[in-house]
Amino acid sequence: MDYSPDAEIVRDAPEPPFEQLAGILRARIARGDWQPRKPIPSESRLGEEYELSRPTVRRAIAVLVADGVLFVVPQRGTYVRDRGSAD
Repeated sequence: MDYSPDAEIVRDAPEPPFEQLAGILRARIARGDWQPRKPIPSESRLGEEYELSRPTVRRAIAVLVADGVLFVVPQRGTYVRDRGSAD
């Protein structure tokens, strides 16, 4: 499902919140909110912004890491992957 970068999490939607968040983050990256090789906000910050728990945010980030949209640097944060980059 496609999400708007400005969408909100819908609690009673058929898609679980982590899938909604992954779609929203993907749309924000596509819009250019975060540039390649630059960090996205922390799990805590995203949790506050979208009123979600950290485990839910982690699941959304894991989806985007698995899809090659983001990469994680331990102790540093989560970054937007360059398109076509293997890092």
